[in-house]
Amino acid sequence: MSDIDDSKMPLLDHLIEFRNRLLWCVLALAISFGVCFYFASPIYGWLVQPLKNVGQDKLIYTDVFEAFFVQVKVGLFAAMMVSFPVFATQMYRFIAPGLYKNEKRAFLPFLLMTPVLFTLGASLAYFGAMPVALKFLLGFEGNVGGMTQEALPGVGNYLSFATTFIFGFGVAFQLPVLLMLLERAGIVSRDQLIAGRRYAIVGAFAIAAVLTPPDVISQLMLAIPLCLLYEFAIIAIWFTQKRRNKKAEETTADTEAA
Repeated sequence: MSDIDDSKMPLLDHLIEFRNRLLWCVLALAISFGVCFYFASPIYGWLVQPLKNVGQDKLIYTDVFEAFFVQVKVGLFAAMMVSFPVFATQMYRFIAPGLYKNEKRAFLPFLLMTPVLFTLGASLAYFGAMPVALKFLLGFEGNVGGMTQEALPGVGNYLSFATTFIFGFGVAFQLPVLLMLLERAGIVSRDQLIAGRRYAIVGAFAIAAVLTPPDVISQLMLAIPLCLLYEFAIIAIWFTQKRRNKKAEETTADTEAA
């Protein structure tokens, strides 16, 4: 208990500590936003590349303030991505004094896995799913009833489309972290995850149906990785359980020897 008892503090001190951590997060977000807002046009230019690659060369805005607010949203979205390491570090430092040493060692890998998995999911969205979805959605251009049907994406609408894809895929790829934390907390077990595999597959396709357009390829590009990540979580839990059991046996042997 010494790891926790030595770090006890009154409630007011906890609130002050929380306020200080929150101020660091706000400061990091403000500085990141200032930098990202300055580079908002190049960032948005990077976001529209999938649209340009499928042959669309025009974006419009119909509201006088729309283009400006799009720049603000781009800066804020990029700032949140850039500031995440600061958020995660401050969160860890706030809760770390209340954890045992073994709990700290167990929590840290999950903290490191989160940005890696988010980046993988966002990369899949940007380089894989978005081009496929845009090609499908822009395929409805042409003649309809003797009239020309042309796609004229708005800057705000496209930003919502792109950020939804990138953020949605990034969050969906946190599935292994979530499942391993739930198992670590004793809420679910590996046997329960194995037994619920069929429901997980259905859930993966349901999530894909919500986050992607109604074309089969885009949905498969999210659903299949989610199913693979579910299996990865089961395997990772098996390794962590095996490691914990081995340490428990070593501890018991040392106790008996003493």
